[in-house]
Amino acid sequence: MSEATQEIRIPDIGDAEDVVVIELCVAPGDQVEASDALIVIESDKASMEVPAGVSGVVEALLVAIDDSVVEGQSIARIEAQAGESAATATAAEPAKSEAPSQHRPQRPSPPVPKAQPAEPPAAQRPAGRRIPGAAVYAGPATRRLARELGVDLSAVAASGARGRIVKDDVKAYVKQRLTGGGDALPRLPAIDFSRFGETETVPLSRIRAAGAQNLHRSWLNLPHVTQHDELDVTELEAHRAGLKAEAAERGVSLSPLPFLIKACCLALKEFPAFNASLDPTGSQFILKRYYHIGIAVDTEQGLLVPVIRNADTKDLWGLAQATADLAAKARGQRLAMHELQGGSFSISSLGAIGGTGFTPIINAPEVAILGVGRLATKPVWDGAGFVPRKMLPVSLSFDHRAINGAEAGRFMARLADLLGSVSHF
Repeated sequence: MSEATQEIRIPDIGDAEDVVVIELCVAPGDQVEASDALIVIESDKASMEVPAGVSGVVEALLVAIDDSVVEGQSIARIEAQAGESAATATAAEPAKSEAPSQHRPQRPSPPVPKAQPAEPPAAQRPAGRRIPGAAVYAGPATRRLARELGVDLSAVAASGARGRIVKDDVKAYVKQRLTGGGDALPRLPAIDFSRFGETETVPLSRIRAAGAQNLHRSWLNLPHVTQHDELDVTELEAHRAGLKAEAAERGVSLSPLPFLIKACCLALKEFPAFNASLDPTGSQFILKRYYHIGIAVDTEQGLLVPVIRNADTKDLWGLAQATADLAAKARGQRLAMHELQGGSFSISSLGAIGGTGFTPIINAPEVAILGVGRLATKPVWDGAGFVPRKMLPVSLSFDHRAINGAEAGRFMARLADLLGSVSHF
């Protein structure tokens, strides 16, 4: 390789697994700028573009669509322009772009070995059964874990993309064997719905499928309790309306969400058990001294929860900007891996969509999540008569192993105090 030729490598992708190439943005011989995307990769959490990092001509692409990649892996060689650094380049961030990436249609999954007629498909097959002769697909980390635990991967049901076995599948298999071996829950029967009329089968996106698995795991493993309440935010809404002119000057939209994030950070500092996780044994709190707030964002690919880091250090305008930026990146499939990690508490707001209450599922390993419904004006008795007040329905789901009902009640009461006044904003 000449001094002018640089190898471009996969950047830091955190703890993401099963990362695959879903798009090639250039071809050998193409002229690229440093910010131009070379490839697009996708994990079970998000997609991101890998930029060139240097300007020059693409000599070779070292990966193909559907290839699995890991951090530090070489993906291309570029003959750099004069004046560019000759050091090996590693992209640190996804390519920056003011315009969101265009929606990419879902590619059909490659075919998997056919099951014998008597065997159900993998998604319906109980752990411990396998399709005779079927290949086992698993990454090096998963195979290492299986060897350490003495697990035969051919007996493990796969839940990863394209029939891959992931580490959680191995752990679930071991847990199942230790707790009795059979299915913990009766399975729903497989039904041929085409008998009743016309149907269409549409595959779930990787993000939606992974989200479904994570939510199911959280619901089964955490004893959820949800407390519902209505918070009087009349004064707060009047204050927010008074900030519209300043918000317009700053070029940001000041929704109720930044106020909720600020209030939650204040409450979490007074009630540290809500900003914690339980250790794997369930016998110890891991209290977090940081306040990274996850915000649920609805996208075409599925629900994503990007994280506002150190939210307690930001003012309302900083929170409003961070919320808008992360939501735009989520919908444009431009979130970096680290922007989806490290949350300590989550907020799921239905906002103007509607709803007077719901039971949000905890984003494990967190221990609590706040669901927010639609703001409504309601008549409230003030001791002398009914007066119109702005009422915000909220639903606090918590892990009952970590938090009891009285603690949740006090947390909710404190949140009501904080949002019922403008003195904290």
